[in-house]
Amino acid sequence: MTVTINGKNLHGKIPAVPSKSMAHRLLICAALAGEPTTIGCSALSEDIEATRRCLEAAFADISYTGDSFAVTPREHSGAVEVDCGESGSTLRFLLPIFGARGIRGTLQLRGRLPERPLSPLREELVRHGCTLSAQGENPLTISGVLCPGRYTLRGDVSSQFISGLLFALPLCEKDSTLCLTGKMESAAYVDMTLWALEAFGISVTRMAEGFFVPGGQRYRSPGRIDTEGDWSAAAFWKVCNFLGASVEVTGLWEDSLQGDRAICDILEGLRAAGGGKIDVSGVPDLVPVLSVAALGVPGETVICGAARLRYKESDRLATSAALVRALGGQAKEREDGLILRGGGNLHGGVVDAAGDHRIAMSAAVASVLCGDVTITGAQAVAKSYPAFWEDFAALGGTVNYID
Repeated sequence: MTVTINGKNLHGKIPAVPSKSMAHRLLICAALAGEPTTIGCSALSEDIEATRRCLEAAFADISYTGDSFAVTPREHSGAVEVDCGESGSTLRFLLPIFGARGIRGTLQLRGRLPERPLSPLREELVRHGCTLSAQGENPLTISGVLCPGRYTLRGDVSSQFISGLLFALPLCEKDSTLCLTGKMESAAYVDMTLWALEAFGISVTRMAEGFFVPGGQRYRSPGRIDTEGDWSAAAFWKVCNFLGASVEVTGLWEDSLQGDRAICDILEGLRAAGGGKIDVSGVPDLVPVLSVAALGVPGETVICGAARLRYKESDRLATSAALVRALGGQAKEREDGLILRGGGNLHGGVVDAAGDHRIAMSAAVASVLCGDVTITGAQAVAKSYPAFWEDFAALGGTVNYID
């Protein structure tokens, strides 16, 4: 789908979409519990649907009424075939859980997901009793039973590996330790996992070197729990405001554990300094929209700590730079980030979303500065924010669907 959009007149109020990061976690905990759970969730996305259908195949009956999930756990299957879509969270969370439950799993991967790294999680699963098919093989298979013990992961590769093991290790019969080497990046996502685990009665203890996870635990339903608003999605509207729009996003938790809540402080610092250096190691998903924000200040902005973005739905450093250049801005790639120059003569143009929801939405944000922007592959927003174009239009933006 191709759209031509213009955000020069964006203003108004919209509710926050549910956090897909939290929805993943709550659905998993509810499916592993011994009792039914109702999860408030006012909207779906492709990634949330991926986790839902995989859990339905393996662990639970899950229905959706339009504003909430009803999750009823059932006896798990010994062997399942599931479709993870393009959701890295779904894949990386479920692999250790399948291992802990002794499920023979066949996992279909879509888009760039087969190319995204699984090391060192793969090696730790194999070292503790599981058998996995080769990296890049699609579908991916897992068998065997995950054993408790001492696990070691690098903290700077993917927080999803850490979360996946934190979901799985309480299901093992005996205690485990999860040791982290180096700095843990995207730590806020692990905090969200710990919050969800605690809500479902699971105990995990932080240690200087990582986490101690008692074995033999049981997930217990809280009855009802709600999915908070998504700061990752709200960041696009926050940058619209930074560039001159007037959009209020309701339903966000100001005390949220979501790392992308930092968007407000980052933008404040960017405006005060007229540019500067931004370390995004804790909030890498903000890079595409921060690249657009950098066009709205006069100086140079250096984004660093983002090497992992090479392996997302697109190579997000390359596609963010291409977005900026397509609209007349200056962008230079570095190994772990970008160098951007704002204050130039920006113009409308054509941006290829490259199959990446965050690139498509960031290009829309740029139209607040540039006027008409044509986006090819605009349907990519369905991965995290299916109603994005409808909300954009409801706020006074123009959205013309070309095909």
